[in-house]
Parts: sequence; C-alpha cells; structure tokens
Amino acid sequence: MINHHPKFELIQAFVNGDLPASLSAGIAIHADMCAVCQQKIAQFTEQVAENSFEEEFLDRFIVDDNDALESIAAINFDHMIDDIVQSSDIDIAIPKTEKSIEFNGVKYMLPSVLNNMVLSKKANIGKLTRTRIQLNEDEIHTSLLHIKPGGGVPEHTHKGFELTVLLAGSFHDESGEYVKGDFIMLDGSDQHHPVSTNGCLCYTVANDALHFTQGINKLLNPIGSFIY
Repeated sequence: MINHHPKFELIQAFVNGDLPASLSAGIAIHADMCAVCQQKIAQFTEQVAENSFEEEFLDRFIVDDNDALESIAAINFDHMIDDIVQSSDIDIAIPKTEKSIEFNGVKYMLPSVLNNMVLSKKANIGKLTRTRIQLNEDEIHTSLLHIKPGGGVPEHTHKGFELTVLLAGSFHDESGEYVKGDFIMLDGSDQHHPVSTNGCLCYTVANDALHFTQGINKLLNPIGSFIY
C-alpha cells in the first residue's frame, strides 16, 4: 500500500506547470500508481480550469441579447454539418510504445512517462547501478537507480533535495518501509541509510551531491554526485 505522497504545494505546482520536467515526471509516475493523487490532481486541474475560464474568457461571451440572436441567426448550420461530415481529416491514434530496461538479469517495464526520454549508459558502484535520464536540467540530475538484493546507499544527508519514486521492489531506512509507488521527498534536514533486502528500482531526482556522514563512508563524499 502506498503511504507516501507529494505535498499539496507540489501537486499545485505540477498542475500549474511550474515544476521542472524531472519533478513533473516524478509526480506523474507516482499518480499513475496512486488513485488518491490521481483524484487530487483531477480535482485541482478542474478547479484551475474553471477559475481560468471565469477570469479570462467569460466576459468575451457576455453580449447584448439582440446581438446574440443576430449572431445565431447568421450561422448556417446545414453548411456547418456538411463540412463536418465531408471532412477527410481523420485522427489516427498512435499506438503506445512500451520501454523496458534490464538490471542484474531482471527486466523492468518503465512508466509511460519515460518512453520518450533518453537513457545514458549504466554505471556501477558496488550493489548500485545507475542510469542517467537525459533531461538537460543543469544541476538537476535524474536517474534510474537499481539496488541489488542486500544492497543500499551508505548513511547520508543531502546538500539539496532528493526525490525518490519507487518503481519496483522495496527498501527501508530509519523511518520505515517503502513500497512500489511511494513518493519520498527529502532535503538537508533528513539523514538516512536506505537498504533493500530483495532489491528495488527507483526513479531519482537530485539537485546536489549526497553527503555521507558515517565512518569510512565519508571517503565517498568526493563521488557523492555519482549515485543520484
């Protein structure tokens, strides 16, 4: 069961089109798996559309009654219907293409949001495999991160924000267990050590490097931007 969702402010920014592509994709991926957030997005989208219509367009349709009658009378409905019936323009539905990726011998079907996004070559460090998603958002790095069974990311905090949407499998940290569909947004106030018992695949977005905080793992800080 999905227990972690984007905050209202993020959903609001998503509907208004104010988020970078990486974060918008993360919310869309989560919403595809979460009926609760689908409903929130639909309701807020409807509200925004209604407000926009009332504020920007309603005054264009307020006309004098006589003008309205003259405008309606001037419409040749027979001619309009003939044009529609005789039109040769046909919308051809383009079949959806499915995109998959393989990690550690396991094939994963990717969310449809990622179908047209370019993936870089895989890079490995220990039980982690990372594939960058090429969105060209400067300091924001978007990736698919695979953790092999028994693997994890050393305890760390964040210099910026870190978004994780769980696409398959599960992992846990000090705050509990995360499952497919969970939307986890962290920042510099959070410190955790995610571990996956059976392996998992995550969609991740980060705008700065991880900062490792424990023992010998601090030696990994020079490559903190490699993982996410």
